[in-house]
This record gives sequence, C-alpha cells and structure tokens, in this order.
Amino acid sequence: MRKIVITGAAGLVGQNLVARLKSRNDLELVGIDKHQANVRLFREVHPGVRIIEADLAKAGAWADCFAGADTVVINQAQIGGLSAQEFEANNVTATKQILSAIRTHAVPYFVGMSSSVVNSAADDFYVRTKTAQERLFAASDVPHVVLRPTLMFGWFDRKHLGWLRRFMERTPVFPVPGNGRFMRQPLYVGDLVSIIIASIEQRKTGAFDISGLEQIAYGDLIAMIHDIVKPRARIVHIPYAMFWALLWLYARFDKDPPFTTSQLEALVIPEIFPVIDWPNEFGIAATPLRRALSETCLNPEFSSVTLSY
Repeated sequence: MRKIVITGAAGLVGQNLVARLKSRNDLELVGIDKHQANVRLFREVHPGVRIIEADLAKAGAWADCFAGADTVVINQAQIGGLSAQEFEANNVTATKQILSAIRTHAVPYFVGMSSSVVNSAADDFYVRTKTAQERLFAASDVPHVVLRPTLMFGWFDRKHLGWLRRFMERTPVFPVPGNGRFMRQPLYVGDLVSIIIASIEQRKTGAFDISGLEQIAYGDLIAMIHDIVKPRARIVHIPYAMFWALLWLYARFDKDPPFTTSQLEALVIPEIFPVIDWPNEFGIAATPLRRALSETCLNPEFSSVTLSY
C-alpha cells in the first residue's frame, strides 16, 4: 500500500483529491491542514481518512507522517487575505518546512502545486510568494512535477466561482465590474485532480501550465453560471471604480474578505495564460466548461458542501 501525504488537504484541491482517491484500497491517504473548521468538515465528509491539524510553517510532529511516504502533494496555499505575513508563512515558510521533511524521510517524489500567477503581470502578495515557492521547488533535487493551474472552480469551492454562485443566490442584484470583457480561462478542479493523479502514477517531472482550455469573458462566465443556477439575482454592470470602492469598504469590516481589491485589479488585467495539450500530455479527458459548471453547482452530494474562510 502506497502512502500519499497531502498538505492543504482540507482546501479546495485537497478535498477534491481525497474524494477521488479515498475509495482505492491500494493507497493510504494522510492529510495535513491548519484550518480548524475545514479540518472538522474534512472529517465529516471523509471519515475514513486520517488528517492532522497543524501549522506547516512551524516545525512539529506532523513531519513524522512523512516516514514511508511514496508521494507528497505540496498543496497548501494562502490565496486571499490582507496580510503579507500570512502569504509568506503559508506559501514560502511552510514549503521550506515540507521540503525539509521530504529530505529527512527520503520521500522519493512530490507534486508541487504552483499557480498560473507566476506568469502573470499582476504584482501582489500572492504572486510574489507563489513565485518564491516555485523557486524552492526548482532547487529541490527530489524528483517532482510542478503544476501551474489557472483560476479553479469545483466542489467545495469557498472562493472565486463558488462564492460568486452562492452570492448570486442570496442577493437581488449581482454586480459585474465595468463591461465584464475580461478574458478568463477557468479550470475545473476535477480535471486538475485527474492531472495530479496521472502525475503520481506516471512520475511526471517538469513544470506544466495547466490552463482552462476554453477562454471566456468574465461577464459571459457569470451569465453561464446564472443560466445554470437560475438564481433570484439580476446581473448589473457597475463602474470599475465603484466596484473597487465597495470592496475596499467591505474589507474594513471583514478581516478575511472573499474577494479583495488586489484580486479585482488582477481580474481586469488583459492577459491569456499559456495553453498546452494537457489532456494528451497526462492521458486524461478534459471536461467541457458548461458541463463542469453544472457538476459543480448541481451535484447532489457535494455542491452544497462549502468550506469556511
């Protein structure tokens, strides 16, 4: 039986990866995450899978579970927030600690979860720390693959499209900044999980840009979600400056807002990320965007399960 250790196991990618792998009797899964509420949810959704609640930025007994591991999926990430220290701790310091544990316990392979933002024109805490994290991956002499996904959505999505969908169901008006013609390449987390599994099985090495294969304007993406969910909200376009000001004001009352002014600034940058033929590269089938959104929003088992911030 092969042991796979998954850091950030109670987050979006980790929850989906465990959901796909937990029925396999040839694998022992061990998750690590520091988010108390999401660890509790993980135990409810995946009762037969071990998870350790620990802050990976701090040395501790959590590293002992790396002994005998076949693979580590380095998946913890600080995506949103207002503090530079949070991003540095979760994306950089924690990665240093994990790579040290991998060396100590002679783990033969790891999957490094990076982000498309390393190719972005944006400049914020997330971009800087994910770029620094990827340098740590590159410096490791342990065989590994680095995956750089674009904006993701899927089951357990607490931010991004998941939060937008839930907001759409709660409010009579759904605001879209400006004309909404900001091109996006959303990636279904179910497809990313298939890529992670294929990487583990094939022992892939190198760095791969994993972008959504279908380009779509942000406004059209919101309209597609609206058509699938059929919520009460009416879509309304508002000036960018007003949208920015509303987010700024919201952040004065919420220390961990689901959408920040920095993310809005990144949203409107006109950029398209590299697209490779990852279905053939990893031997998997891509899920069409509309079908993936339907599975995300309408799945009877997981569509209503929401992670905490």
